[in-house]
Amino acid sequence: MAKVVSSKMKVPEVKEPKITSVLITQPRPETEKSPYFDLAKKFNIKVDFHAFIRVEGLTGKEFRKQRVDITEFTAIIFTSRSAVDHFFRICEELKVKVSQDMKYFCITEAVALYLQKFILYRKRKVFFSADGSTAGLLEIIGKHKTNEKFILPLSDSVKNDIAQFLIKYNIKYAEAALYRTVSNDITEVMRTEYDVIVFFSPYSVQTLFDHDPNFKQSTTLIGAFGPTTSKAVEDNGLRLDIKAPAPNTPSMVSALENFLTELGKK
Repeated sequence: MAKVVSSKMKVPEVKEPKITSVLITQPRPETEKSPYFDLAKKFNIKVDFHAFIRVEGLTGKEFRKQRVDITEFTAIIFTSRSAVDHFFRICEELKVKVSQDMKYFCITEAVALYLQKFILYRKRKVFFSADGSTAGLLEIIGKHKTNEKFILPLSDSVKNDIAQFLIKYNIKYAEAALYRTVSNDITEVMRTEYDVIVFFSPYSVQTLFDHDPNFKQSTTLIGAFGPTTSKAVEDNGLRLDIKAPAPNTPSMVSALENFLTELGKK
């Protein structure tokens, strides 16, 4: 006779992971006003910072070898603040004056607003992806592609889907390597086991595997900011647990806060 299991029998509860520590793979904020510190206090967790990568700018001499004349272009595509910094640094070093009619296409509103450090923002034509996605940026570029000649600043070793899009639709453009991305030593920080590791660049993910080719995620939660970073996480066989930007979580801080809040309800 088959054994009947009582409907009153208690099923063992599967406990959700408890988060007490988060590693942000970026430099520690210069001031204590960072929202990451507010997050740490609110949820009583430890938030550590360690930059997995650093950006080194190419010299004017190295840039000249690419034979890219910035003054020939009518539009520029920025996918990061680093690209903005190094573009205007190169312009200053080479004494290149950027036309007031230059159009700026940015991956996020934050990158667009960062332009205020270098241009009279309200008097320039600045566009950005509404949801911070590459798809959103490409949609805007597609609306302005006629008669524009784009310059795409990037790292000296990166190939991305923006360039592929420009090629596909026969949009006039040129890539301009302005900086290189270099891995930092993460030996010391990786001796600590963190509940969450948050990445902001595909290079940071690569740094992790350069450090430990056999890295196993296990119970570690992985967060990623930006579509290319998310793709790098998944391409390396990791489980992506926290993703930003999203409609209700435009920043990584808000994504972490939402995740921790939902976790606390379980």
